[in-house]
Amino acid sequence: MKVISTDKAPAAIGPYSQARVVGNLIFASGQIPIIPATGALAEGLEAQAEQVFTNIANLLDAAGSDMGHVVKTTVFIKDMNDFGAINAIYARHFKEPFPARSCVEVARLPKDVLLECEVIAVVKE
Repeated sequence: MKVISTDKAPAAIGPYSQARVVGNLIFASGQIPIIPATGALAEGLEAQAEQVFTNIANLLDAAGSDMGHVVKTTVFIKDMNDFGAINAIYARHFKEPFPARSCVEVARLPKDVLLECEVIAVVKE
């Protein structure tokens, strides 16, 4: 098993790894819309969604993969009424064949962000 850590994605804010590689699978911890260079939160739904997917892409790059190798995502959103807007941004970052996905509304997320997303991906060959 290998631990993945990069300064191009938010540092862990608890006792967990940014990602772990087991065999050829990457298990990425949930990413929230922290801007790694400043530590600030992106503001507004669209900016937060873009930052989350950018953070995921950067984390996957550090692990030897990319968004095209994601096989499963779990998206946590604060308000299901935002599903359509988040879905449109999601579709710009993931291409067909799309990963399997779960999307759930939750009562609260770390730092009161509007969404968080975790992924499972395959290391590029």
